[in-house]
Amino acid sequence: MRAQTAAVADVNLDKIPPRIIRACCAFGYDLKLWGVPFVNVDQVISVTDLGEHHYMGNKREGTGTIYTNKGGFIDIGHMRDQIDWTRYLYTTILDSRGKGEVILNLRNEAGRKTLYLNVPEALESNDCILLAGKITYDLSLWHEISTWFGASTIPIMPEKFSSFSVEDVYSNLLGIHIGMKTLRSQLPFNETATTNIETTLDSLAVVQTAQETYDAYDAVNSLWYTNKKRIPRSKVTLKRDPNVLTSSRPWIVPLETGTSDAPIILAVPLLTANGESLTNYYQFTIDLNHRIPVKEIFPNKDGRLINQDDFGVLLHKITTDMQAVEQKATADTK
Repeated sequence: MRAQTAAVADVNLDKIPPRIIRACCAFGYDLKLWGVPFVNVDQVISVTDLGEHHYMGNKREGTGTIYTNKGGFIDIGHMRDQIDWTRYLYTTILDSRGKGEVILNLRNEAGRKTLYLNVPEALESNDCILLAGKITYDLSLWHEISTWFGASTIPIMPEKFSSFSVEDVYSNLLGIHIGMKTLRSQLPFNETATTNIETTLDSLAVVQTAQETYDAYDAVNSLWYTNKKRIPRSKVTLKRDPNVLTSSRPWIVPLETGTSDAPIILAVPLLTANGESLTNYYQFTIDLNHRIPVKEIFPNKDGRLINQDDFGVLLHKITTDMQAVEQKATADTK
């Protein structure tokens, strides 16, 4: 099975996408910005606002957050970005097959990022799709990790307040799954992605009105987030989920009865169809800057260069830090 024309058409390999293609959303609504009075952040949308998907974005696309009963809160901007990154990387992987080592210099994010591909000519297109999904996930996961340690897209706007918020990683991985499904179709990419977004959200039991998403937010205000603090203070986000190395489990708002729909857990693509590790075909490295306490986290490592295989150690450190913060907050309330 060779490359599908519709999947790779109109993809400019010379222009690496920005890490954030579309404006993403803070978790919650009625949020205030530090130093900006009388402005509230409210990015809730409904299914009627979604519109058509456009590779690399379009003003007519719907972005914002929407609640699903089986997938929790979904950040549509995050989801769309990962659909497009999966397509870009898939096209890049197809183009690199049989060429030996191919190097992509990515934008800095808490250090210099580099992607090394070494894809054999014989690797099947479906395995290339899985490989694109795995690399896309690594890139999105690094964004969460780096922002926890202080990296930000805008220097004066710290992003730690949203790092590992309960919807971020799940929305990213959902976009990757939709992207991989879309790449397996021979129909036009944008048209297929639009359809797959709709059917996937339906499978997650998406709510039909914006008010239902507001109601879901109200149910977890002061539990998962608070609108009593101002962005970008880290205390806006009260619950985070760093348990995302190989899968992501959605956070479901309990119903008044104390029950909820069965969550749909998403798995990270890790293996080819034959069971080989996808990491055999690439390496994603970061030459860390001063924001990451390398000696504390990696006491036996020489230098500041890490790769995707080090993410588990970083997530363990972040989990420990989060637990310490929660314990302190609990003690302060007693």
